[in-house]
Amino acid sequence: MMNLTPHAIVVRTSTGDITYPPSGIIARVITRDVPCDPINGVPVIQRVMGDVTGLPTGDVPCLVSSMVLGAIPGRPNTFAPDTGNTAIRDVNGHIVAVTRFVAA
Repeated sequence: MMNLTPHAIVVRTSTGDITYPPSGIIARVITRDVPCDPINGVPVIQRVMGDVTGLPTGDVPCLVSSMVLGAIPGRPNTFAPDTGNTAIRDVNGHIVAVTRFVAA
C-alpha cells in the first residue's frame, strides 16, 4: 500500500500495529478561493475543489487524506484512514493509530 500523505499512518489490529511510512509523494487537491460578501466586516471565501495531483496511474492501492478521498469518489484501491470515533487518540486528542480505512 502506497502512503500518499506526508506522515506515517499506523493501523492498530488485533495482531499488532501496521505502519505505512510516507512514500515521499503527496496527493493533494488543487483548490481555488472565491471571494464572497464579508460578514460583520470579516472576509469570507468559498473554497472550490479542483483536480487531484500526485495519484499514481494503474491499480496501486493508495492511502490518501480524507480531503483527497472526497475529491475522487469511487476510485478503486484508494483509501483514507478512518479518523472518526474508532481512531485511537492520546491524552491530547492527537491520533496515534486508526483501526480501519474508508474506501473511495
